[in-house]
Amino acid sequence: MIKHYHPAFGYWTVTDDLRVKWHLKIDHKRVYRLMQANHLSAKVYNLRAGKYDSSKGPQGKKAQNRLHRRFMTDRPLQKVVTDISEFRYGTMSMKERVYLSPFKDLYGGVILGYTITDRPLTSYVLAGLQQVINKRPNNLGYRMTIHSDQGIQYQSHAYRAALKKQHIFQSMSRRGNCYDNAAMESFFHTMKVEMYFTHHYATKAALIQAMETWIGYYNQKRDRHKLKGATPNAYWDSALKKIV
Repeated sequence: MIKHYHPAFGYWTVTDDLRVKWHLKIDHKRVYRLMQANHLSAKVYNLRAGKYDSSKGPQGKKAQNRLHRRFMTDRPLQKVVTDISEFRYGTMSMKERVYLSPFKDLYGGVILGYTITDRPLTSYVLAGLQQVINKRPNNLGYRMTIHSDQGIQYQSHAYRAALKKQHIFQSMSRRGNCYDNAAMESFFHTMKVEMYFTHHYATKAALIQAMETWIGYYNQKRDRHKLKGATPNAYWDSALKKIV
């Protein structure tokens, strides 16, 4: 069974799948030994190479860092992180780009909304933000904080006004400090390792389809060790039902 797993999976992910999907009583140490014996250690890629720089452009107003790397939360829709990442397709001599702008709830890691576009415009970030707002119940009882880097989209008047209208706190990483938004960087790394770095996409349609399929898989089917084998969607939905 173990040979069918994605080469990017670590031994904890494999262990959870064997326990939840195959109903096997197996220790993670044994899974580790089996993976080592079969040369199935997770591969590591350099995500920083070719990273999109969202700080280039007209500067707006920056916000303070409210999270301070406190990525833990015990309730949904309290702490949300966002960023923009670049994905390329086409031939080696003519590489085209699309940009992914997701919003991730730090409770369970579920992707609440996202857009995939040719250009990383503020309007597309606002479209993803609206998806988040649509999932927030009116009687939530506490305010949401959305954290990002200092990209021009997040400094824009339109984005800041949208947050203010919805009574959402804005938080930003310090300049040039990727660790302040490590929770979002971690999602991009997982996504690119599992569906991007190991494949070549000749067309935009093929790339976008693969991206959307993977995000759906991540939300609805990808069991996580930190969630006791639950998927992000199931874990998040269960918590939200207890609140509202």
